[in-house]
Amino acid sequence: MTTTTLRTAATVLTAGAFATIAFDVFGQALSPLFGYAKLAPVGLAGASIKAIFGANPSGAAYLLHALTGLVFYAVGYFAIARPIQRAVLPNLHWSLTAIAYGVALWVFALYVMAHLVTGNKPFLGFTGITWVALWGHIVYALVAAGIMEAKGAVLNIRRTSVAVPAE
Repeated sequence: MTTTTLRTAATVLTAGAFATIAFDVFGQALSPLFGYAKLAPVGLAGASIKAIFGANPSGAAYLLHALTGLVFYAVGYFAIARPIQRAVLPNLHWSLTAIAYGVALWVFALYVMAHLVTGNKPFLGFTGITWVALWGHIVYALVAAGIMEAKGAVLNIRRTSVAVPAE
């Protein structure tokens, strides 16, 4: 591995760590402090594990939540969301991409995982927790993307022309 690759990997993991902290502080401390719903991401992770595997071993839900925020969601922005945006709308500011990515994470968490996997109402019935989760995922994405952008962690997908033989 090159130094640049290691530095980029460290940046993506650092971004995921700080974004997960921001998500948890917003959803589990600030939101209830201001009278709004409290997020329970570890509860959703546990319900997902139980629905998929039939059991939820002690600690597994917390581990899934931590790994999802630290690695999977951060890599999703780095390797999927930002490269697609750069290919389709190269002049769009990264913060708008991050907001759209946060909304996509919210749909994944509250529709795919909470509804399709665990059997809850879609978007948890559009109650208070739904909107706290929306803002929480946007906060996550903005923090992760901001760190990656500040450190220059960008996946460059090379475009090469392909010669097409004349008929």
